Amino acid sequence: MIDVALLSVIRRWHFREGIPIREITRRTGLSRNTVRKYLASGVVEPRYPHRKTPSKLDDYEHTLTSWLFRESRRHRKQRRSVKQLHSDLVQLGYTGSYDRVAAFARHWRQAQQEAKRTASKHTFIPLTFAPGEAFQFDWSEDYAVINGVNTKLQVAHFKLSHSRAFFLQAYLLQTHEMLFDAHYYAFQAFGGVPERGIYDNMKTAVDKVGRGKQRIVNKRFLAMASHYLFEAEFCNPAAGWEKGQVEKGVRDARHRLWHGAPAFKSLSALNHWLNKRCSELWQELPHPEDKRRTLHAYWQAEQEHLMAVPAAFDGFVEFNKRVSSTCLITFDNNRYSVPASFANHPVSLRVYADRLVVVAEANVIAVHERVFTRDHNVSGKTVYDWRHYLSVVQRKPGALRNGAPFHQLPESFRQLQAKLLRRAGGDREMVEVLALVLLHDEHMVEQAVSEALRVEQPSKQHVLNCLSRLCDAPKPKPSLPPPTLKLVIEPVADTDRYDRLRRRQS
Repeated sequence: MIDVALLSVIRRWHFREGIPIREITRRTGLSRNTVRKYLASGVVEPRYPHRKTPSKLDDYEHTLTSWLFRESRRHRKQRRSVKQLHSDLVQLGYTGSYDRVAAFARHWRQAQQEAKRTASKHTFIPLTFAPGEAFQFDWSEDYAVINGVNTKLQVAHFKLSHSRAFFLQAYLLQTHEMLFDAHYYAFQAFGGVPERGIYDNMKTAVDKVGRGKQRIVNKRFLAMASHYLFEAEFCNPAAGWEKGQVEKGVRDARHRLWHGAPAFKSLSALNHWLNKRCSELWQELPHPEDKRRTLHAYWQAEQEHLMAVPAAFDGFVEFNKRVSSTCLITFDNNRYSVPASFANHPVSLRVYADRLVVVAEANVIAVHERVFTRDHNVSGKTVYDWRHYLSVVQRKPGALRNGAPFHQLPESFRQLQAKLLRRAGGDREMVEVLALVLLHDEHMVEQAVSEALRVEQPSKQHVLNCLSRLCDAPKPKPSLPPPTLKLVIEPVADTDRYDRLRRRQS
């Protein structure tokens, strides 16, 4: 076979300079048939022809190909292995090796994969977004040291599609109330609300995925989108490239933020650091489409196209609960106290990202800070509010001494309790002091108890005396008459007028 350089010379002599084939053969020493073959074929880069060596598998290729098609349509756990297919071929008379069958199966699978790589599935179109048009959202799992413990976090990622400004908010769970809370903080950080939000088919937003773009969206998620006035758009299943900006942001955040993150005392301290660090990165990172300007510069220009952020969405998830005889309700393996008047009654529990609100008879009856228990090997925590048990302890004052809710009394109350319980009837007296918080401001009652503790033997009467003096309103200052009402002639006291009146009567 001749090389490319010689073929190039032959083609140029014949097609450009018109030299006949006889002269070309004389100059090159090639046969006329060889020169004529290369000129007629139009080949510009000669190659050796593909040669197929005979194999013992040739007579069984059609059978093996049909078997491979059949197995590819079966469930993964039900497919026959290549070794089993080789055994079946041996029973049909195949005398070749297993390696030849395995090589054929491997090349067949590669050909199938190449055939599936169509232009519609593995090629993409660059996307561009107008200012304020859309943001993209995604969850990720990352770790940080909180209060000395390496804690797994569920991190909400937001990214403006035009300016590429991003925002992160960390939570312990990936639930509806966390999603609602994250949106408010993200819109506050961005300084406005875009027109659209692009999501994947996460369970906190989509109840059921239908054909194409059909979705059954969660009602509470729709309520949030309606509150903030943006349109929710969901990607096709397993099509993460439709929100590729935030997908890349999740990957970039691991080396920009999490790998060098310090230890934190609380989750709120972590989120404060994330918010500050994101703002710093906006000013450091250049925009991917314009290296001369930073993300912060693009974000400032995009703010004019964002809608003003409304009040925070009331993003709670509601559950029906029944209060136990010990005035407790249970949520996420933890227990929370409720006023004793609702014991053994149904109530409504509204779960927020950071707190629990108990509602009954259209009124809020209890609010607790939410507790998260990550270790499932230990029993959950019990959160008491001693005020919820005052009506019970008034009927059962003996329970004050060892009652679990009353271990959380303020320090001044505990000191007074220690002194009153030393004498007979002290538990009843202490209960009456605690009941004062139902009628007066708790801080004022606590101040009165602190004043009473200055006495060597304080009692309920001392507390009532101090409380009455604190509650007494100060005497009003004398009012001065306006200048227009000032007397011109001051009246003079004349006691002789009474004597004159007496003389007239007599």
